Amino acid sequence: MSSKLGFGWACLLISLMVLVTEVRGRVKIFNVMNYRAVADGATDNSQAFLKAWKEACEWKGNGSVLVPPGSYMVNSVRFEGPCKGSVGVVIGGLLKAPADPSKFSTDSWINFRYVDHLTVSGGTLDGQGQVAWGLNDCSKNSNCPRLPTTIRFDFVTNAWIDHVSSINSKNNHIVLFGCENVNMTHIRISAPADSPNTDGIKIGSSHGIRISRSTIGTGDDCIAMLSGTKDVHISNVVCGPGHGISIGSLGKNNGDDVNGVVVKNCTFRGTSDGVRIKTWAAPSLGTASNFIFQDIFMDQVGNPIILDQEYCPYPPCRQQPSLLQISNVTYRNIWGSSNAKVAVTLRCSGSKPCQNVVLEDINLDYRGPDSPATALCSHVNGLSVGHQSPPPCI
Repeated sequence: MSSKLGFGWACLLISLMVLVTEVRGRVKIFNVMNYRAVADGATDNSQAFLKAWKEACEWKGNGSVLVPPGSYMVNSVRFEGPCKGSVGVVIGGLLKAPADPSKFSTDSWINFRYVDHLTVSGGTLDGQGQVAWGLNDCSKNSNCPRLPTTIRFDFVTNAWIDHVSSINSKNNHIVLFGCENVNMTHIRISAPADSPNTDGIKIGSSHGIRISRSTIGTGDDCIAMLSGTKDVHISNVVCGPGHGISIGSLGKNNGDDVNGVVVKNCTFRGTSDGVRIKTWAAPSLGTASNFIFQDIFMDQVGNPIILDQEYCPYPPCRQQPSLLQISNVTYRNIWGSSNAKVAVTLRCSGSKPCQNVVLEDINLDYRGPDSPATALCSHVNGLSVGHQSPPPCI
């Protein structure tokens, strides 16, 4: 083990023990090597990991599963609660998924379910998605294979996830569903710009989610917030490549609601979109409200500000006015460069016009042959204040 790796592993271990100790008291360690894990990058370690988890979960104090430095092949695993105490997982090395998508019978590679007071720290999760990307033809094939998310959290509460890296996922990198009070920090996500449906972090039916100090570059949305999500705070995230930070898509079904999202102090580099709200042009009821996008830098972004209630990723789409109501949206202090002439798009529904949309201090430059930048609005009620470039359309 190199001195650099050993020092980093020691720091990670100490950090976790301090964190858990501060919350719940002393920690009992469950080292996967004691359950016959083999760090050769080829042997399936799923049973060793599950046995370590089972004992940590049944420990009445604070259990911590430790994965020492090394390379570990792991088939799909489900770490399930409820547990008798708080549980931590510290990953000191590399976890590798099987490259063959047919090896998966579930929709996730690593799954945490029904766990309270969970901590996941460190390590790199390699989804080995290169083979799977060629199979992802769902836009043309309704019988396309179901590809696994790298790591999924279902009904997890009071969780801390930090210094986790995810590379080359077969599908989504990280999914939160039905979660409450989750803090994610120092997350690194990487996949090629042309890898299909490799969303960085996807959030649904969850609330109290904090994402900070993270870098996400992938082939789909850097972060996406879906129906049932509320109280999300995203800060100090660098996004690119990718499709930006998105609310939606919404409105395909009745009852799609998202409320209370703040995106602040973020940077977008070379993304197809920046801050985006997207709803289908469909007659489904729902609401999307109370959003703040503030202090954001755009570096050659395709659609720096886009609100689109005629979302149609795979034309042709059935076009009907959206019945999803969007309201109370503020774009404040957003600056940088657009690589498209239309730098601001606010395309709302004719049946349910957007309400109380505010553009404040927008400065987006476009240097193409047909410069300067412009803004496009339809069915928007709101106002613009402060410096405005391009000239506002509300």
